[in-house]
Amino acid sequence: MATVLVIIHGLVAVAMLGAITHQTLATWAPVGDKPATFFARFRAARPAAFANAIVVLYAVSALLGAVLYLYFKIDIEPGLERDHHWQAIGFFDLKEDFVAIGAGMLPAYWVCWRRALVGEPSRTRAALTAVLAFIVWWSFLVGHVMNNIMGFGS
Repeated sequence: MATVLVIIHGLVAVAMLGAITHQTLATWAPVGDKPATFFARFRAARPAAFANAIVVLYAVSALLGAVLYLYFKIDIEPGLERDHHWQAIGFFDLKEDFVAIGAGMLPAYWVCWRRALVGEPSRTRAALTAVLAFIVWWSFLVGHVMNNIMGFGS
């Protein structure tokens, strides 16, 4: 059962990674870019359209991660400690803290994007999106590396 949950957790994380990356690039892309440029194409889809999906995907991913956390602490982490993977454990602990911070930021993020007006610049919206994107990328990469160190179910 844990293997199925890890696969679902990974798929949700990849979907969230794509949505938050697209939204971040669209938010930070210059407004007056030529239509043929790479960043201008991100603006073709309204960045605000991603907000609800990102909130739902973040919540689902965090919930799945919380369910899998017990399995990690009991079955995986002792092996990491035995093999002296202290940096990896530290990065995972930092991931936990970042995810909690991101969960706390989620309501402010959602409110900022819910009231987004077309053409209205918002540094708060851009900053919240960038911080959330960092948290999502950090969490994805650390989770992927942790899985590669021990392998799931070892």
